[in-house]
Amino acid sequence: MKNTIKIALLSLLILSPLVKLQAQEVALQLYSLRNEMKVDPVKYHQLISEWGIFALEGGGQYGLPEAEYENLLQDNELRVVGVGADYNQLNTDIRPIIDQAKKFGAKYAICYWIPHTGGPISIEEIKIATALFNAVGAEMKKEGITFLYHPHGYEFTKYGKKGVVMDYMFKNAKNFAFNMDVYWVKMGGGDPLAIMKKYPGKFPMLHLKDRKKGTLGSKNGQGDVETNVVLGTGDIDIAGLIKEAKKQGTEYLTIEDESSRSVTQIPLSIAYIKKELEKN
Repeated sequence: MKNTIKIALLSLLILSPLVKLQAQEVALQLYSLRNEMKVDPVKYHQLISEWGIFALEGGGQYGLPEAEYENLLQDNELRVVGVGADYNQLNTDIRPIIDQAKKFGAKYAICYWIPHTGGPISIEEIKIATALFNAVGAEMKKEGITFLYHPHGYEFTKYGKKGVVMDYMFKNAKNFAFNMDVYWVKMGGGDPLAIMKKYPGKFPMLHLKDRKKGTLGSKNGQGDVETNVVLGTGDIDIAGLIKEAKKQGTEYLTIEDESSRSVTQIPLSIAYIKKELEKN
């Protein structure tokens, strides 16, 4: 018995570096292939698996019957880890969002946009959204689902002496966390890595998306998707973010490439993430 325990402990010690490397899983936001999925969802789900990605942000079925889509996921060893949570739906009835998450076995429900009056969001609007997210987050916790908000760049206007509007939400998020899109945060004038360090533990997911050097920012959450470039080639410190994600235990490093070149860029971005994860 003692020898068995020793062997088991030795195996854990040998494998521990590998376990550490796999603590962060590379995922894909299916919006990256929105145009391709309209043409051939079977082909492109197979391609994702061939890329070595098995965790997805999604929730749709691309016109396929439910059973057929479930088989497509299973055949390619794919699983949906996050589903969308529309803001207006959150304000009316969260049950459909919970049901969708449970149908896929998804751990996360993510709101990607807060409707607001246009341009930068106001502090009053961010306070209302924060209260809503805390309320729905508490309900989703009871169902085993973690609610996340995905900052989109319109939350980074100045507020207070040294802060921005988004700081209010970061500081008052009690029952929810964040899926930070580093591209949109950068577009809005924020520093994604500094934010991670300032609010540790609040980012179980990241949208890793790099920005073409020389791109001008915007305060309205909008921009040219063709400025999405291969990770590590733009002006965002992706390497620093991956290092911090390892330190904080971020679960999913999700690639979202909205450009028309996503099919060719995504494999290069996967290789970059894996290279950075292998570093000490």
